[in-house]
Amino acid sequence: MIKYDLLETFGGNTAVVTFDGNQYKYKELLEYTQLINKQLEPRSLVFCLAKNSIGSLAGYLSFIINKVVPVMLDSNLDKELLDNLIMTHKPEYIWMPEDNGNVIYGGELEINILGYSLIRLSCSRDYLLHDDLGLLLTTSGSTGSPKLVKLTYENIYSNTESISEYLSIDENERPITLLPMHYSFGLSIINSHLIKGATILLTNNSLMEKKFWSFLKTYKATSLSGVPYTFEMLKKLRFFNMDIPSLTTITQAGGKLNDEINLEFAEYCKKTGKRF
Repeated sequence: MIKYDLLETFGGNTAVVTFDGNQYKYKELLEYTQLINKQLEPRSLVFCLAKNSIGSLAGYLSFIINKVVPVMLDSNLDKELLDNLIMTHKPEYIWMPEDNGNVIYGGELEINILGYSLIRLSCSRDYLLHDDLGLLLTTSGSTGSPKLVKLTYENIYSNTESISEYLSIDENERPITLLPMHYSFGLSIINSHLIKGATILLTNNSLMEKKFWSFLKTYKATSLSGVPYTFEMLKKLRFFNMDIPSLTTITQAGGKLNDEINLEFAEYCKKTGKRF
């Protein structure tokens, strides 16, 4: 699991830069996680309606560090699907954006912080959470399905450590969040950089928006990660003609990349001295 003591060693490092330019050090981020945790019952189940924002990240970290089990869901999830998931899994809490359109009935507000609200629900869960259970994710393409993938704390830690070591991640890295936090690949990027004291560039903007590229260049992102569709869009956007000297690493997962595009990116990265 991601431990408080480990992140505390990076106290003075910048942990997050948000799209609006606000910066948060690891020390500040951990203080927020503890404020959130004070409102939670131990070993409870919480639905985390995630987006790439400081509030979403602080909540997720608080849950993982303090052994509260989060179910990572899209903050834009259809209300009917959300209600179905609540009825099926009976979470004690929901962590959601303050401005979220999904109205939660019968809930009690525990805290508003960083643009997020912690709502205590009136659900009565009739099953126990295994001591090793650390995280629940929806399967790809089935956000509305009641089926979830279970990850243990050891799963999370070993995956995070393996990625960070393989990619030689250190505190100088600055990944940009092109992928959503509720998606396993997007979450693994956040985990693997936080345990090394790196700086996460948090944005919900897409490749198709000029704001994304402005943010990337202003705060000198060092890595970009995507799924096959991402690379198709990058090619259409004439990525190979862009001047982004800070970008040193490009990673891809989430399915097999088209052979032609794969070759083009490999040749581009070899030519420009980037890792692919």
